[in-house]
Amino acid sequence: MARASVRPLQTLDLLSQREMASLANADASSHELFRRCALAILNTDGGTDDARAVYDAYRDFAIEVVPEPRGLQLVLSNAPAQAFVDGRMIAGIRSHLFAALRDIIFTEHKLAEQQAFDLSTPAGITDAVFRILRNANVVRSNLQPRLVVCWGGHSIPRGEYDYSKNVGYSLGLRGFDICTGCGAGAMKGPMKGAAIAHAKQLNRDGRFLGVSEPGIIAAESPNAIVNELVILPDIEKRLEAFVRIAHGLVIFPGGVGTAEEILFLLGIKLHPDNAGVELPLIFTGPAESAGYFCDIDRFLRSILGDEVAEHYEIITGDAPAVARAMKRAVKGVRRQRIERSESFSFHWKLHIPPELQQPFVPSHENMAALALHRDQPRHVLIAELRRAFSGIVAGNVKDFGVRAVERRGPYCLYGEGDVVAGLGGLLEAFVSQGRMRIDPTTYRPCFRFGGPRPAEEAL
Repeated sequence: MARASVRPLQTLDLLSQREMASLANADASSHELFRRCALAILNTDGGTDDARAVYDAYRDFAIEVVPEPRGLQLVLSNAPAQAFVDGRMIAGIRSHLFAALRDIIFTEHKLAEQQAFDLSTPAGITDAVFRILRNANVVRSNLQPRLVVCWGGHSIPRGEYDYSKNVGYSLGLRGFDICTGCGAGAMKGPMKGAAIAHAKQLNRDGRFLGVSEPGIIAAESPNAIVNELVILPDIEKRLEAFVRIAHGLVIFPGGVGTAEEILFLLGIKLHPDNAGVELPLIFTGPAESAGYFCDIDRFLRSILGDEVAEHYEIITGDAPAVARAMKRAVKGVRRQRIERSESFSFHWKLHIPPELQQPFVPSHENMAALALHRDQPRHVLIAELRRAFSGIVAGNVKDFGVRAVERRGPYCLYGEGDVVAGLGGLLEAFVSQGRMRIDPTTYRPCFRFGGPRPAEEAL
C-alpha cells in the first residue's frame, strides 16, 4: 500500500492539541517509538518474529500524524499490504494502531512533560501501571473475577498450539476471559479457543486482552483475536500489569521469555508479604510435552528448593481438567478479594519486590554483572535469574539486543556451582527443542557461560 490515511474508530478525547503536535514532529523520540509499534501492528500475520527483518523490510515505511480540529488522522506510506482489504485498513488493526498511539502519548507526556509518574518508588511504579491500564479502559469498576492470563511460547509445535486452543475453549465454556502477550502460538491459541466457546455460549462480551511493550511487539504482533490492546513502557511494567489484573494464570510450554515470566511470578508468590494470597498458577501442555515441565520443575526445585512446587500445579494432557481446576481456584480468589475489600480489576495489595520492578537494561556489562549465586536472599537470586532470561530474550528477538550481540558477541554470564549448571541445562534444553526461534537450524546462542567470576571483575 503506497499511501493511505485513517482516522480513529472512536474519538481520542484524551489527546490535547499539544499532544497531537508532539507526534506530528517527525524528530520527536515519541514519534519514532510510535512508528515502530505501528509497523509491528500493521505487520500482523506477516509470518516473521524477527524484529530487525521487519524494520529492514519496511525501512521506507512512514507515518504522519495530522492534527485536525476534531481529532487527528494518520497518513501512512509504504505500509504492509496485509493490513488492508480492497484498499481499506482492517478494523481490528486500525483499532490497535490507535491504541498504540493512545498509550505512547499518554505515557510520554506523563513521564517527559508533566512528570506525573513517580518511578523512583515501588508505590509510584504500581500507580503508573494502574493509570496506564485505567487510561486504556482495561481496569473498570464493574468487572467480575474471570480474567485468566496465559503465558507460553510464540513459536511452538502444532500439537502444543492445538492443546492451548483446547484449554482456551474449556476456559471459555466456563465464562473466562483471556489475557496474553497478544502474539502467536500459545498467546493466540487460548484466545482462539475461548472465542469459539464464547460464541457457543452466546457471550458477546468476551475480552481478549493483549498486553505488550515497545521492545518486543515486533516479534509478537497482535493476533487477530485480540480485541483490547495496551502497551506498557517496558517489560517490568508489562509483567506487573499481567499479575495485577490476573485472577489466575496458565503457563504453556515456551522458551526463555516464558521462563522469565515464571520467575517473575514465583518471585512474587514466594515473598513473605504475599503468604496466603490467592493467585492460582497452573503449568499445562499436551501429554507429549510433559518432559518440558519436568525440566522446568527440576530447575525450580534445584535453585529454589522443593517447597517452590507448592505454588503451582502441573496438569498435562487434559484441557478440561485445567479449566475445572482454574474455576475452583478463582472462586477462592473471589472470596478472598471480598473478605479483604479488594478490587477485582487490579490487585493493589499484592506485594511486588522492588528488584522485580526496576527496569533492567541487558547490555553486555549488565549481563556480566549479574550475581548468579546462592549467597544472597532467595528473592534477590530470583530477580537476578529473571534478568538473565530477560537479557537472553533481548538477544534473541529485540532489535537492539540482536544488533548488540552481532556487534560484540554473545552475552557472558558468570555464576557458581549448581546455579549455573541448572541454568545452563535448562537453556540447552530450550535450544535442542527449538524453543529459541522459529527456525532452530539457524539459531546461534546469544549467551555463553564464563564460570566463576574472575577475581578482578568481582571487585
